[in-house]
Amino acid sequence: MRELTPESLKKHIDPDLLGFETTDDVEPLKDLIGQERAKDAMEFGLRIKQKGYNIFITGITGTGKSSFAISSVSKIASSEKVPDDWVYVFNFDKPSQPIAINLRPGDGKRFKNDMRDFVEQLQREIPKAFNSKAYDLQKNEIVKKFQDRKNQLIQELNDLAKNFGFVLKETKTGIVSIPVVDGKQISNEEYELLDDEKRKEIEAKAANFEEKALQIWKDIQSIDKETRDAVHELDNSVGLIAVGHLIDDLRNKYAEYDGVSRYLDSLQRDILENIDSFRSDDDEDNQFPFIMRKNKKDVFKKYSVNLFVDNSNTNGAPVVVEYNPNYNNVLGNIEYESDFGVAITDFTKIKAGALHKANGGYLILQAKDVLTYPYVWDAIKRTLKTDKIAIENVASSYGLLSISSLKPEPIDLNVKVILIGTPYLYYILYNYDDDFKKLFKVKVDFNDVMDLNEESILKMASFIKKHCIEDNLRPFHKTGVAKVIEYSTRISEDQNKLSTQFNDIVEILYESNIWAEIEGSKAVTAHNVEKAIKEKIKRVNMIEEKYMEYFKDGTFLMDVDGEKVGIVNGLSVINLGDYQFGKPSRITVTTYPGEEGVVNIERETKMSGHIHDKGIMIITGFIGNRYALDFPLTLSARICFEQLYEGVEGDSASSTELYGLLSSLSDIPIRQDIAVTGSVNQFGVIQPVGGVTHKIEGFFKLCKVKGLTGRQGVIIPEQNAINLVLDDEVIDACKSGKFHIYTVNTIDEGMEILTGHKMSDINERVKNKLRLFYNILTKEKSSDKERNV
Repeated sequence: MRELTPESLKKHIDPDLLGFETTDDVEPLKDLIGQERAKDAMEFGLRIKQKGYNIFITGITGTGKSSFAISSVSKIASSEKVPDDWVYVFNFDKPSQPIAINLRPGDGKRFKNDMRDFVEQLQREIPKAFNSKAYDLQKNEIVKKFQDRKNQLIQELNDLAKNFGFVLKETKTGIVSIPVVDGKQISNEEYELLDDEKRKEIEAKAANFEEKALQIWKDIQSIDKETRDAVHELDNSVGLIAVGHLIDDLRNKYAEYDGVSRYLDSLQRDILENIDSFRSDDDEDNQFPFIMRKNKKDVFKKYSVNLFVDNSNTNGAPVVVEYNPNYNNVLGNIEYESDFGVAITDFTKIKAGALHKANGGYLILQAKDVLTYPYVWDAIKRTLKTDKIAIENVASSYGLLSISSLKPEPIDLNVKVILIGTPYLYYILYNYDDDFKKLFKVKVDFNDVMDLNEESILKMASFIKKHCIEDNLRPFHKTGVAKVIEYSTRISEDQNKLSTQFNDIVEILYESNIWAEIEGSKAVTAHNVEKAIKEKIKRVNMIEEKYMEYFKDGTFLMDVDGEKVGIVNGLSVINLGDYQFGKPSRITVTTYPGEEGVVNIERETKMSGHIHDKGIMIITGFIGNRYALDFPLTLSARICFEQLYEGVEGDSASSTELYGLLSSLSDIPIRQDIAVTGSVNQFGVIQPVGGVTHKIEGFFKLCKVKGLTGRQGVIIPEQNAINLVLDDEVIDACKSGKFHIYTVNTIDEGMEILTGHKMSDINERVKNKLRLFYNILTKEKSSDKERNV
């Protein structure tokens, strides 16, 4: 049991020991500070290339995980090989399944440009070849040769028809035979007027004629087919002459790529099969309606190249940070466009996702965002397990909607995924997702504090210098640096630790710089840093001030002077997210004979958490173990946090509740000018709790509102002395004797401070009271028994 000295209430940094005048004399920080464990784990995770060794970076928000991930990955990626380009090309055999081809970095763009130029040359060279006189002469010779044979057969057919009494006539539906009677062609009406015998005669001749003419017809059709084949062969020959050398140039240029060679073979075959699409010139195209001209242009689109992943300008392995990891952004997608009210697509509308862009390198994602978007997490796991990434319509792949679409060829995947998230997310995934522990074997754990020593102090100064340069801030004077370091210990709530929540520290740097600017200071001093801290608190502490107003006007009942039985002032912390502060609470205890034990009123009203309920049970264990070893514990007690409306959790008030219980049982009043915090075990040993700095400051503000007497103070666990980083106003009050801070190791020490009585006296009174309760209940039970008899 001791009263703390003002010097021990916070960590004081002597500016004169820093070794510089301003941060202009300091080298900027080049590395992350205070995360040696994380750096070693990250380096290991990035070096190991085996499957499943993806990385999960975990730690509380604001410790610099994202910037660390990007800088670490970029550093190692810069020395690694640039991955291949990927292109998608048309599949001439299966148009709905585009083909993926990988090429060396930069060759993808060259191949795309070469194919674009190739198609342009096709549209010039092929029409030119077919519009030449040489082509016309060759075609005319072919047609003439076959036409002579065809004319001879047609003459034979006419002679045969004449011999059978018919004349052949060409109509819109083909060639028909017309009967000749008495040297005159007859019509259908005249044919119907003939007698039956004549009609039968004509029909018999017609049957014989058709039988003999059938072979001639077949010969004529055969000549027509030979003509078409010969012309088609000529067209292919002319087309091959026009484009063959162009395709050969491409073959030679990309000979090392088997995929390109196979594609060019299919391309040549398709061009020759559709040679007519290239033959008409622009003037002829303009004669067709718009829709027909558009369809003609679509024919040429299949000869283009979709440059899917372009690494021509990439240095080293790619590092991709996806800030909006929805399904399409991560896995890629197939876009559609409306064509006269119909959604259409083609292989040129296949778009790469973050996984494709990071292929051969690294992909950095925020775990919370990944888990927020539907289907993304499952898709990422699937790609990492199969080392393949396929682009699918998400609705179709999950059976939500069946639509006809493309099915691009999957691409081989070689990527290391780095997820960034909170410890909560890490352990949820590790314990409830079997795939997670197989795929993310490297954990990079960020610490929220680092040791306070000479090295870390100098690195913190370098950290400040770095932001002065990057964010164009004024240099920090050594007093300003010392004050920032002290503020860092306050965030860590440990005099021997600095916080690694650098976001909070950077905010103070920015705001201190603004106050220095307002005051016209060339360097940021301790005064500017203090001003920034106070102004930041002022912007968010309205609720705390409201509480203090309620205490001042008597809305909240609490005394900070005098003594009372069964009433003790406790300390709690309210965390609003952007601000936390200490709130004093009045705890009252009543005791009387009974067998209900210690009853927590908050628990009965469902305003108490499990840990607080546990603390109440511990109190019962302490009372029974110390005072009721030679007689049964017969006690009814009610413990209540007065005017509490938001609920209570935690065991930091268990010692406070026990003090109130002992006061009620012993009838010894407790000082109201001392507030208490601390956990207690069943043997009366005081245990450390969190938030002691805010709790002390909260009670000090209450005492200040109601009037400082010089006797007021708080009792905290001895182990929490190292966690004190108090405001200078509280420290000054302790220096002048207006406020006191005591530490205790046991409940006995605390009771002696609170009551001014020896613990032996208190123990005797408590035991006598409990024995009295037992005797009362025993006597009452005996009386009831006698009355029943």
